[in-house]
Amino acid sequence: MKRSFKLKDLDCANCASKMECDINKLDEVNKANISFMTSKLVIDSDAEDFDAVLDKAQLICSKYEPDCKIVR
Repeated sequence: MKRSFKLKDLDCANCASKMECDINKLDEVNKANISFMTSKLVIDSDAEDFDAVLDKAQLICSKYEPDCKIVR
């Protein structure tokens, strides 16, 4: 299932690239893409518990930009 989310307070294109790379390393994620220009996160995952995947993605985002939040 592919879902899109807004990233609030995404301030750095380099950080967005690192976030995307780390989110793609998650076992539950088939493909993740972050667009810095639109502050949009797209995650494709077949996981039963999509909220758990989002929680892990949020931890990754917060590691690079503490103020960045995934708007659900």
